[in-house]
Amino acid sequence: MSQSVFNAYSRYYDLLYRDKDYAAEAAYVRSLLNRYGVSSGDLLEFGSGTGKHARLLASQGYTVHGIERSAEMVAAAQPAPGFTYQRGDIAVSNMGRTYSAVLSLFHVISYQTTNQQLQAVFANAAAHLNSGGVFIFDFWYSPAVYAQKPNVRVKRMADDQVEITRIAEPVINANENRVEVYYTIFARELATGAVHTLQEVHPMRHFSLPEIDMLVEVHGFEQIGAEEFSTGEPPSEDTWGVCVILRKV
Repeated sequence: MSQSVFNAYSRYYDLLYRDKDYAAEAAYVRSLLNRYGVSSGDLLEFGSGTGKHARLLASQGYTVHGIERSAEMVAAAQPAPGFTYQRGDIAVSNMGRTYSAVLSLFHVISYQTTNQQLQAVFANAAAHLNSGGVFIFDFWYSPAVYAQKPNVRVKRMADDQVEITRIAEPVINANENRVEVYYTIFARELATGAVHTLQEVHPMRHFSLPEIDMLVEVHGFEQIGAEEFSTGEPPSEDTWGVCVILRKV
């Protein structure tokens, strides 16, 4: 997805995902960190968005630095004790130091649609981890994509300024393990009645666990966990989002 498109989408991002339970997700990520020996310390988040997960983890005693590609999302992020952030590309940004854990949440890995992007992100995660540090990320799971098949969805959200209707129309590219999600967003300003229309495409790559295992071996990790994001259940054809936990060897 181009930078200009992502910046346009980010104008409505927090409103569109206002119903997302960030607190529960942050608690789940903290439980994973505790389970795998990172009960405190410094975290690096790849694709930090407007910082909602990071601020919650910072409030629980971690120090979190976020890297976010979208200038508008960085501008919308709110500083908090223990949370810092910057604009950057997660494939190449170099912090000049290492961390106890690297996080990449809300399917950021699925936005890495080429092998080159994916390899670069895994290499950069490894470069930023202490020995024994963990890399936690989630992604669209191929068995569920093929079993359930994405369908057209409509979402409506509103606040005191704008009313948004988003139509998502997916197109499956089976040969490339990718789904192009065509979004049309209608945003109506409540004060004036003016309607703004935004159209864009989000290419989303999905993965099987054997694909992830290949990346694990190449970049000096070992897989120490794979489960349904937030529930901890074993991955299955009903599992749209899988969370994998890697340890740097």
